[in-house]
Amino acid sequence: MFDLQDSAEEKVRTLSREEAAVVKALNPPLSPWRVVAWQAMMVLLLMLLALAVTQKLAIVYSLAWGGLCVVIPSAVFARGLMSQTTLMNAGSATTGFFLWEVVKIGLTLAMLFAAPRVMQILRQDLSWLALLVGLIVTMKVYWLALLCKPKVR
Repeated sequence: MFDLQDSAEEKVRTLSREEAAVVKALNPPLSPWRVVAWQAMMVLLLMLLALAVTQKLAIVYSLAWGGLCVVIPSAVFARGLMSQTTLMNAGSATTGFFLWEVVKIGLTLAMLFAAPRVMQILRQDLSWLALLVGLIVTMKVYWLALLCKPKVR
């Protein structure tokens, strides 16, 4: 009879310190700040594209606000995640991750609820479609940042 547990135990082995160093060198971590930078660049690109195509400031501002609803919370998340308190040990890292994720989601929702007021202050009409396009495209930059991660030396 085939025993799944015995099969799994045979395939797993502990790496030596040198082997672990090689694996780590071949798989550099992706900094959360790199993702935030990619998101900010995408917002700027979307704004320029919208300005060139529509020439309507209301669309450009709405797109920008939608993108900022991702970029600003992501920056707050990255700052919290990389703090010394969060990085102390595995337990605080896990707790910190979930705490900062809740903060990020809350800030995103607050910014979305504030969108009509912000556009009113800027004296522009809010385009919900442009805001959602900015939000979704900027959010999907995670995949682009993963594809363009630093090359192994």
